Amino acid sequence: MSTRIPFLKGHGTENDFVIVPDPENAVELSPAAVAALCDRRAGIGGDGVLHVVRSAAHPEARGMAAEAEWFMDYRNADGSVAEMCGNGVRVFARYLQHAGHTTEGDLAIATRGGVKAVHIAKDGDITVGMGRARLPEGDVTVSVGGRSWPARNVNMGNPHAVAFVDDLADAGNLLSPPPFSPASAYPDGVNVEFVVDRGPRHVALRVHERGSGETRSCGTGACAVAVAAARRDGADPTATGTPATYTVDLPGGTLVITERPDGEIEMTGSAVIVAEGEIDPKWLEIAAG
Repeated sequence: MSTRIPFLKGHGTENDFVIVPDPENAVELSPAAVAALCDRRAGIGGDGVLHVVRSAAHPEARGMAAEAEWFMDYRNADGSVAEMCGNGVRVFARYLQHAGHTTEGDLAIATRGGVKAVHIAKDGDITVGMGRARLPEGDVTVSVGGRSWPARNVNMGNPHAVAFVDDLADAGNLLSPPPFSPASAYPDGVNVEFVVDRGPRHVALRVHERGSGETRSCGTGACAVAVAAARRDGADPTATGTPATYTVDLPGGTLVITERPDGEIEMTGSAVIVAEGEIDPKWLEIAAG
């Protein structure tokens, strides 16, 4: 590849991404290339890559093309493929607005976790319909440095283990994945959230994202935490018939999560494009080995 590759950098509550616009799916992004782009010292730096492709041009998204023009081909910072990224969807939508592909109002974005409904508000916040949570049965435990806590198994299109702790420092450094049991609960790994209470329907968390380590924010993680907290607090909307809204503080900002009685979950927060430029293809080829 001899031509330079355009990129942008954006973040949602400091969950940051390298954005690679590629409407016709012409740019090959190997796991090594993605890891090189996300390297914070030798690359651009990010928690993941948002590969922007028209749904009709991507084999995994062609079946969704009638519902959503654009497909978020999301990759974790280590190059692995992910089903969904809530903050990524909001930044993806902000990019589409920035590039003139959409305006304020409603749009649909295809992901490996299905088609997501998005609303870009006039005040700048972006709301994403995150679908329904699944709550697999069975006890789960997560551990840090010899201490263990029971965790709620919540699936938001990707797997989460939500543990309520006394202090966020209990999570340790989160440099490596916190051990969990049983291993059969998460055969492909898991995102682990450690959560403390801040007030009525107000919580704070730290998260180890599968494939990325500790991140400043995790949208699906915030949703999983709100779902787990609602069940813990006796506020399950599917049982009470009343929506449950939780404010979730993350290291990089705040998200507002609402679960409706039909189980649908909405996540609202900011999304920002901070820079754009070009990737040197020779560097990428060498860096990707």
